[in-house]
Parts: sequence; C-alpha cells; structure tokens
Amino acid sequence: MSRVLSRGETSAGHTVGVRELVPVLGAVLLLYFVVPVAVLVLTYSPAALLTSLTEAYVINAAITSLVAALGSTTIAVAFGLPLAYWLSKNTGALATAALGAVVLPLVLPPVVSGMLLLTVVGPNGLGGLTDLALTRSLLGVIAAQTFVASPFFVVTAKAAFDGIDDHLEEASRSLGRDWVGTMRSVTVPLAKPGLLAGLVLTFARAMGEFGATMMLAYYPRTLPVQIWASFISDGLDAALPVAVVLLSVALGTLLVVHGLRATPWR
Repeated sequence: MSRVLSRGETSAGHTVGVRELVPVLGAVLLLYFVVPVAVLVLTYSPAALLTSLTEAYVINAAITSLVAALGSTTIAVAFGLPLAYWLSKNTGALATAALGAVVLPLVLPPVVSGMLLLTVVGPNGLGGLTDLALTRSLLGVIAAQTFVASPFFVVTAKAAFDGIDDHLEEASRSLGRDWVGTMRSVTVPLAKPGLLAGLVLTFARAMGEFGATMMLAYYPRTLPVQIWASFISDGLDAALPVAVVLLSVALGTLLVVHGLRATPWR
C-alpha cells in the first residue's frame, strides 16, 4: 500500500513540476518578443528620433509605402471579396485548388515571390511585351504588395463568411431580395468585423512587404526597402527612424484589430 502511495506522490509531484514549468517557458518566448521593442524605446533618444523622422528619405519612403499599401489593399478588397465568398460557398476540387493557389504566396519566401513576378511581368515578360513598366515604378510596388498581402484578406474574409448561417441568406432571398441585396443587407454586415480585420491586416502586411518589392521594383523605395538601404549604407542609426515608423504601423494594426474584436487567430 505504501508503495502505491509513493508512486502516486511521485506522479503528482511530476505533474505539478511540469505545470509550473509551462508558464516559465511561455514567459521566456514572450520576453523574446517584448525585449527588443523595449530596448529600442528605452535606449534611443526621443529627440534624435523625432529629428530623424523629418528627414526627406524617411518622409518619401513613408509616402510611397502609404500610397502603395492603400492601392494594393483596394485591389485586394475589390477582387478578393467575391473570391472569398465563392471559396466559402464551394467545397469541391476546384475550390480546394483555388484555395491552395491563394495560400501559396503566404508560404513562399517573399524574395521568391518577387522572382516569380519578375519573370512574368518584368522586362523580359509581359512588361516588355506591353511596355508596362513595373520595375522601378510605383505600379511595380503595388503589384508586389498585392501578390504578397492580398491572400491575408481572402483567407480572413473566407473565415468570416464561413461563420454566417446559410439560413439567414436563404431567408433574405425568400423575402424577395436578390443576391446583391442579400449581400448588402445580410452577408456583409454579419461578416463586417472579420472583413475589417482582414482589410487592416492586408494593409499592414503591404506596408511591411520587403522581399518581393525589392526584387520587382526597388524604386521608389518603400519603408522596408529604405530600412535595408539605410542600414547597408549608413548603419543602424540611419535605419532606426524608418523602422520606428513601421513599428508604429504594426502597433496601430494590433490596436485596431483588437478594437474590432475580430482577431483571426482566435
């Protein structure tokens, strides 16, 4: 009897030990996320940072990123919304293959995405045949951002549409509303938090896109490309002000998505 109790006590002690270790391991990873941001905030001079933020190269990169991200996000919503709805309502082999094509840019390294785009729409591809200059142009930046960022909207919008009860749409159509009317009065309002979360995430991903943009366009420089160029030419101090702008965008994105109460990772 005492031997059985001894085993039970050992097992219980082992369970308690593992249970206490789990939050410690999680805290280590959490610190790994938080400490670099905290070090930047605590060690870099706010006055020097504010002065650097007024430099022309920072302002130009911010404007380019903002305009391009707005353009690519608009394209993602205009074309991604109907695609996400179709993917949500279809489960066949074609829909599965289409969803795989949508997810592919999410798993490809951005540099590889840029190489693929360059072979298709670069000077030796459709760009040369149509005289449409995508390299070293704002259109090229938008094209690269759209390829990398638009899947975020499609996937998030699909998840939002998946959560809608089909009977509600059927009830709307039974009352005489057509498909457009049902979408406007029932489907989109019910999916609105998820759609807005997808829109914000797409915009943030476009703002932070580096690899594909650098490969396809490079100029005009966006914030990520300017960070890389500043770091290579002048070191960390020159790159930090641009990085702070992107950090602010990232933090703002988290606040907006949290405010929408539609975080797609829940």
